[in-house]
Amino acid sequence: MIHRTKITLAALIVAAYAGGAIAAVTAEEAKKLGTTLLPWGAEKAGNKEGTIPEWTGPVKAANYDPKVPGARPDPFANEKPVLSIDGKNVDKYADKLGEGVKAMLKKYPSYRIDVYPTHRTANYPKFFLDNAVKNATACKTTDNELKIDGCYAGTPFPIPKTGNEVMWNRLLKYDNHVTDVKGLVSFLVDPQGNVTIAGLYDFTSYYPIFDPKKTGVIAAKDPYEKIRIDYWNPARKAGEKLVIHDNVDMVSIGRQAWSYLPGQRRVKLSPDVAYDTPSPTGGTAAVVDDSAVFYGALDRFDFKLVGKKEMYIPYNAYKARDLKQCPPETINKKLHLNPDCVRWELHRVWVVEATVKPGQRHMYPKRTFYWDEDLPGVGLADSYDAAGQLYRTVHSIPVTFYEAEGQGHGTDPFVVYDLSNGYYTNQMYSTDPKGWEVVAPHPEHFYSPEALAGSGVR
Repeated sequence: MIHRTKITLAALIVAAYAGGAIAAVTAEEAKKLGTTLLPWGAEKAGNKEGTIPEWTGPVKAANYDPKVPGARPDPFANEKPVLSIDGKNVDKYADKLGEGVKAMLKKYPSYRIDVYPTHRTANYPKFFLDNAVKNATACKTTDNELKIDGCYAGTPFPIPKTGNEVMWNRLLKYDNHVTDVKGLVSFLVDPQGNVTIAGLYDFTSYYPIFDPKKTGVIAAKDPYEKIRIDYWNPARKAGEKLVIHDNVDMVSIGRQAWSYLPGQRRVKLSPDVAYDTPSPTGGTAAVVDDSAVFYGALDRFDFKLVGKKEMYIPYNAYKARDLKQCPPETINKKLHLNPDCVRWELHRVWVVEATVKPGQRHMYPKRTFYWDEDLPGVGLADSYDAAGQLYRTVHSIPVTFYEAEGQGHGTDPFVVYDLSNGYYTNQMYSTDPKGWEVVAPHPEHFYSPEALAGSGVR
């Protein structure tokens, strides 16, 4: 049944491109959701080799302490790698590796990936699953696939037919409704292994569209994400604050961002917090839309859906977030994260190729994205320069929030490797023992530019 499902999807994709039009999901196809396909569109069954298991429900961890919310012990701490890949055996596993990972394995003798047993740990709330099923036949793209219409607050396109639809699934991923985390750090590591703190800050992410009380379709004017960042280190950034609003309509409305600069004691618009402008916390190794593998509007690229494949990606990275096992001085090594701290697993991913549109510009004219079928915010990206050379590779460092049913996921932390100069940036690493905490919503005013001015003290 799995084999037939893959063939059906591939055939539909080929037919759609050949005919120059994208066929809508039929009612018959939509019936697969909840049977051979999970409500969010992933294949329910494992692979024929048994190396990818059937999805049977979110993982539960017996040693979670509710008195320390956000601190999630590794539920797989006793497992051992099933294989390790380095520069000596990389060719043997090349078909399951991204180009950036292969390049790193061949370039850096100290780099390896340890592959562990695969665990499919997606943990979605019921309202999101119900809405994902509705979206299969209700949700549509418009305006050259840059806008959506008739969509509910679930996976927009559980049975994607185009690259843009897969990217929309990434943009409207479900992590949770509101998350707070204190003491997030973004590190910049130079080729000699010297570590610099590019930013130390408190971070709140808020997804208004995922308010469980809301019903009905998402409106184009609705904000789908609001974030607030309060910097307190390094000294040159201490007291700075940033608010970003991303609306469902990323074309007509677009991203709105405001920053508070303590030296000027004023709030100003920050329209450059987008696309390929240097990341505020990425140093010389990342741009804004490298964040969380991809972060922003779709209008500068043509996205081509290549298909689905099995691939090794970082997953269930609880150890990488454990301050006892992998504190900053342990995880940040010369040229790459400490391989002992990063767990890799075999998962099915959607492969999307992005090419800059005629008349547009971006410092990455070509990119390839690999998005997990269960968690569309999890995966890798390989980015190329104007000469067609592999330039940077981005890896997400995700975990599932397993403490309650439907609690969600933490997919934002990521690492960007610059293959041209040996720098890398490890971003959104929490130095607070509580880690990423799911909380009640803040007042809407908390995310306003006026709130930045009101709390702006140095």
